[in-house]
Amino acid sequence: MTLEQHQHINNIPNRYHFIEIVEDIARTEERFSLMLLDVMRFSDVSAAFDHKSGDLVLLQIANQICRIFDDATAIGRLSGDIFGVVFVDAFTPDSMRAKNERLISHFKAPLMVNDTAFIADFNVGAAIRKNKATDSNTVISLAENALKKSKANRHVNFSVLTDDSQEVTGKGLALKADLKRALNSEELELYFQPKVDLNTYEIIGGECLLRWNHPLDGVVFPGTLLQAAESYNMMNELGYWTLESAFKATAAIISQGFSIPISVNISPTQLYDPNMLPKICKLLEKYGVTPEMIEIELTEDVALSNSLLVKRQLDELKKLGVAISMDDFGKGYSNLSFIRDLELSAIKIDKTFVLELEQSPVNIAIVRATKTISDAKGCETYAEGIENPQQLALLKSMGITKGQGFLFSQAVPLTQFVDLLKENKFSEIVNGSARNAG
Repeated sequence: MTLEQHQHINNIPNRYHFIEIVEDIARTEERFSLMLLDVMRFSDVSAAFDHKSGDLVLLQIANQICRIFDDATAIGRLSGDIFGVVFVDAFTPDSMRAKNERLISHFKAPLMVNDTAFIADFNVGAAIRKNKATDSNTVISLAENALKKSKANRHVNFSVLTDDSQEVTGKGLALKADLKRALNSEELELYFQPKVDLNTYEIIGGECLLRWNHPLDGVVFPGTLLQAAESYNMMNELGYWTLESAFKATAAIISQGFSIPISVNISPTQLYDPNMLPKICKLLEKYGVTPEMIEIELTEDVALSNSLLVKRQLDELKKLGVAISMDDFGKGYSNLSFIRDLELSAIKIDKTFVLELEQSPVNIAIVRATKTISDAKGCETYAEGIENPQQLALLKSMGITKGQGFLFSQAVPLTQFVDLLKENKFSEIVNGSARNAG
């Protein structure tokens, strides 16, 4: 069920009505989850503009939440700037973290109020009801406590509690052991998303994405994995496992007769490691891969660094012949002076700006500006998150000739990626999607 779009902020269920909705759901559903979203810095809008403008911003936020969470059962406004969302299909902390990550990625594009941009960030608290004996008031209290915890954490604005919180705590304590085991017992795996020439629809590269085949939780996405690695100072260990696996996969792809570059994200921790370059040289030699077949993708938190060591490491990589690209451009707060001075092979536009390209003139302007920067630097421009022919057509009209996204393929295991290379049927997929859309 898709939540309806609201014409006025007062049409959204208030706290009392929303609590009644939660009570009804608690009576009919054995398990459900409640997410509370507190709009950060909303007082800035209230102080700068009138009450009506503030309501319009809240309405934009509420309707976007409804679009993002098309699997939600209900939405409500619990107070001035706090929304509640109920899900009946998400029962684990990992599933709620995934929803939080989805929320963050979709709200990176600014909202406009009186020709002024406002970026909506959130503190998020989630509660999961696993036991039907737990009443709705307890679930709401758990969500409010989780929200308090997320507000108190300066680095991670998300917290989740269950009606069996001991289980969450126990899981957290076991996470380090789980990760250690995963690194040593073939539980980690790289998936690959094709990079595509948007004119010929041929695969011209692949991006590595990490997955964890957890024996109990199934396929776990990177967010939880990276949180565990950061919490227990294992980012270097995880990063080098990923890097070596990427080299190994590249050699396997080349052995199948395909000479395309494979890109892999590198963590800031690795860039601060003086042994990074010697390790990469050893991997090139070990797997017989030429530097041109490997592309290192940087995130914007690396670009914010002014470290001389980081800059030197990147310069040495470039001299070695390894391509360097900027991933998720625009997602954070880009240090343009750093990007100006860094020799890049590509800038990748974050999917946030592509997903709502058709509805947002601002997103179109950002894509065009990124293309202008790339052209001035003499590097390629890639678009991430292409999901439909309309987005594809708009991007091509702006001169974007390379990209990736679900329109072509989601990330797949290595064997399936090689099959995609052999089949090379993306032109049929795109043409079929365009006919269906028409």
